Amino acid sequence: MSLQKDAFRRFQEELAALDQQIEKRSTEQRSTKKQTAKQAAMSAMEKAKMEFLALRERHKLTVADVVAFFPEEEGIAYLQSLIAQVNAKPKRGRKPKSSGSDA
Repeated sequence: MSLQKDAFRRFQEELAALDQQIEKRSTEQRSTKKQTAKQAAMSAMEKAKMEFLALRERHKLTVADVVAFFPEEEGIAYLQSLIAQVNAKPKRGRKPKSSGSDA
């Protein structure tokens, strides 16, 4: 069991390092580029998501392992968002017009 806890500890340390890198990048971006707040937040979120997924793959963690890191309420909300994404119906396109006289 200590091997699993050690992997979790390393995972948490790497997440903390990523958070620090993201914070550093965002402060550098503010001083070098003038972006809207919404664009900066989206790009930071996308980078964080990609880095997080890479960490998850590297440590071969399951969704249950990842959810266990969060407080119970956040874990439940995360699972609900995953379920909602899976159950979301795709957009329907327009139906083609029928000629009206098929006989």
